[in-house]
Amino acid sequence: MNEEELLMIPGPVPVLPRIREAMSKPMIFHRGDEFGMMYEEIVEQLREIFKTRNDPFVLSGSGTCAMEAAIGNLVDEDTRIVCIANGKFGERFPVIADRYTDHVKALNFAWGTSIDLEAVKEALESKPDVVTMVHNETSTGILNPASEVGKLAREHDAVFVLDCITSIGGDEAPVDDLGADIAIVGSQKCLGAPPGMSAISVSEKAWALIREKQKRRPFYMDLEAYKKSFGKKQTPYTPAVSLFFALREALEVIKEEGMKRRIKRHRTLSKAVRAAVTGLGLSLFPELNEVSNYSNTVTAINIPNELTDETLKGGMRRRGVIVAGGQEKLKGNIFRIATMGNIKDMEVLKTIRVLEEVLEENAVIEGAGKGLEEMKKVLSEMG
Repeated sequence: MNEEELLMIPGPVPVLPRIREAMSKPMIFHRGDEFGMMYEEIVEQLREIFKTRNDPFVLSGSGTCAMEAAIGNLVDEDTRIVCIANGKFGERFPVIADRYTDHVKALNFAWGTSIDLEAVKEALESKPDVVTMVHNETSTGILNPASEVGKLAREHDAVFVLDCITSIGGDEAPVDDLGADIAIVGSQKCLGAPPGMSAISVSEKAWALIREKQKRRPFYMDLEAYKKSFGKKQTPYTPAVSLFFALREALEVIKEEGMKRRIKRHRTLSKAVRAAVTGLGLSLFPELNEVSNYSNTVTAINIPNELTDETLKGGMRRRGVIVAGGQEKLKGNIFRIATMGNIKDMEVLKTIRVLEEVLEENAVIEGAGKGLEEMKKVLSEMG
């Protein structure tokens, strides 16, 4: 990783040298056997990571591409859709859906607060065809109750679309068990690959709605075309071959580490960050109830009153560490530290040390070391 500028943001994440090197392989024929074998291998590994019986298709486009693929293939002018949101990315679903149907119900909760399942139940009484939600909302650092919402969607016979862009590969996200009929992941998040790719899994229930409801599917993101081409071990249109090389290597890294150990690492590091920042007297942003949890891939922290967004983030960047700020209505109010992908103890320790330096420099704390001390306790306890 580049020690001069350490990326501690919720994507793109630092990319291991072996993954970067994979992108420099000689170009191959995207309709040939070599590509077909690679694609089949990638899908097999993704199926295991998704914990699904379905074949995930790989799209040459970011997570938002997969979000629109889900909506664009399911939704036509008569489709009714409920979009549950408590952050920026959950609110992206209804923005996309508005382009396909006028029957969009945006069920919005305050950013950083837990989803009210009773309100969800009430919204689903309208018998929507589709329900959408973000599993891990990185804009606010909260993990939403996917299993509970998936159960409600099943009870109301709705197709459940779950954005797992920042949970698959870094947290427990068994999409079939969660009841997700369509689940998506992005390459530059917990998978630890470069940006520019996503994957989407589709259940038989979702396929039934796609064939029944959608007469004008997107051309480039036509999931029927991806399904047909996968039968020939191909993509329907020219894929980003170099990024396929990188994704295959990133998935090999995950396989070598093992998902159980990988999830434990994400959880340990996020818990360590929370312990460190609260030990420094800072407060966490999300307000949780019994159905939500803190994200295991990014921690959202309130900016101390003594500091501006630029003072905190700029001070850390001058010391070689880039953290994320708040988005839209949260700009200037919070900052976010990611612990996703291939980030390890040393990167997080450096981040907390640099944060302490900035806080001490601006008289927010008296003397550095408390955050590192609390972090090390967690790392020691959790092994």
